[in-house]
Amino acid sequence: MDQTTSTPTAAPETTTATPAAPAATFPSTSDARTVNNITGHDYRVLSDDEKAAMQKLKDMGLELHEFLTGLEQITKTSRELSIAKTKVEEAVMWAVKHITG
Repeated sequence: MDQTTSTPTAAPETTTATPAAPAATFPSTSDARTVNNITGHDYRVLSDDEKAAMQKLKDMGLELHEFLTGLEQITKTSRELSIAKTKVEEAVMWAVKHITG
C-alpha cells in the first residue's frame, strides 16, 4: 500500500505597514527647504531676488492656470485646453528649475 504524506505548509506571514510620518512642508521660498534632504540632492539657499522671482512666477502660472480652468465653465472641455493647462504647469516647472539650479 502506497501512502503519501503531505507536510503542512506555513501560512504566509502578514505584515502591517507602519504609516510614514507626514513629511514636513515648507513654502517654496523658505530657506528650510534646504535642510533634512534625504534624497541626496543639494539645494542652495536662494537670494531674496530669486525668492521674489520664483514667487511671482508661480503666482502668474497659477493665475493663467485658473483662467484656463474657468474657460471650461464657458466652453466645453477639450484636449487642447487640457494640453494648454499641462504646458503652463511645465513652463512654471522649468522656470523654477532655472531659478533654483
